Amino acid sequence: MNAAAFGLNLAVTAAVALAVLLLAFAAGVRSGRHRGVDTAWGLAFTAVALTGFALSDHHGDPGRRLLATLLVTVWGLRLSVHLWWRSRGAPEDPRYARMLSRVPEGPARTRYALRIVYLLQAALVWFVSLPVQAAQYLPHPPGGLAWAGTALWAVGLFFEAVGDRQLARFKADPANRGRIMDRGLWRWTRHPNYFGDACVWWGLFLLVADSPVGWAFVLSPLLMTYLLAFGSGKPMLERHLGTQRPGWAEYAARTSGFIPLPPRRHPAAPPTPPAPHTGPRP
Repeated sequence: MNAAAFGLNLAVTAAVALAVLLLAFAAGVRSGRHRGVDTAWGLAFTAVALTGFALSDHHGDPGRRLLATLLVTVWGLRLSVHLWWRSRGAPEDPRYARMLSRVPEGPARTRYALRIVYLLQAALVWFVSLPVQAAQYLPHPPGGLAWAGTALWAVGLFFEAVGDRQLARFKADPANRGRIMDRGLWRWTRHPNYFGDACVWWGLFLLVADSPVGWAFVLSPLLMTYLLAFGSGKPMLERHLGTQRPGWAEYAARTSGFIPLPPRRHPAAPPTPPAPHTGPRP
């Protein structure tokens, strides 16, 4: 790996991630809703991957560069389109509304949103995408670990896309208003999309894991998995659902919280609601 070229790449991709989230911030201020940052999340990863692909020309193996870029782009664009379609015309996301309500309306709240929602997510995009950026600079073709990572990425994309589709169809039926989604993949895990997201990023890490230098970036998928399972993903959503959906406790008691498992036939006592968390969604 060319250290000088990779160092320049890191600086440029940091600026690209920041630019995407700042554009999302400007749109959020103008519309008065900050839920659009979720759409910008996937777009920022895609922009970073495309930037790395362009900068790594003549430095990394063409096949590995193309593979890493395609996987991130497919994942990022699918996620962004899905979240944009789901949020059309919707009011502010309750998660962001609660988070920002801690600061009085006015310039102070705007600065708080910039710092806690947008700048933090720009930093997360850059850090989580480090394995992808490194993979684009490896000089040798992808081997067995990289193809295993591609397979794991495909499993993750399946759980995300199918889970999102199943939930969308469930919500579209007026007969299901106020009910808990416990069908399809949601019967096996309370969060098939979050589990899928974790698989995607561990799969992308494997694209660089066949090189000794690649293991320097293992903190990226570890952080993403922590945020999804214990940080601003699962706990924040479950805290909201626990107060809005009758029957949530019974569903949570019989259904795995993250890794897909067969439903429990004799569920234990409902889990204790997670402690409050103020971080942004991953």
